[in-house]
Amino acid sequence: MTRVRVLIRPKAGILDPQGQAVERALPALGFSGVSRVHVGRLVELDVEDESQVAAMCEQLLANPLIEDYEIVLPEGGSVEREPTPVTGA
Repeated sequence: MTRVRVLIRPKAGILDPQGQAVERALPALGFSGVSRVHVGRLVELDVEDESQVAAMCEQLLANPLIEDYEIVLPEGGSVEREPTPVTGA
């Protein structure tokens, strides 16, 4: 078994109300110089076949329409999903 971490974040341009709330609260607590805060989630999995994790993310763990994910392997390496190109204006 291999322990794999999946980091899931909102895509660029997607409203992130949790991130905005944290960004507004930090200066009130005395922390300055913080911007572009995004709140995501971490999913840890023990898997027998690492090659299936990307499919798990696409089908269940992340919503590929509004979220990007990064698969972090135990060796410290990572396999990041390529962001979907934005078309139109």
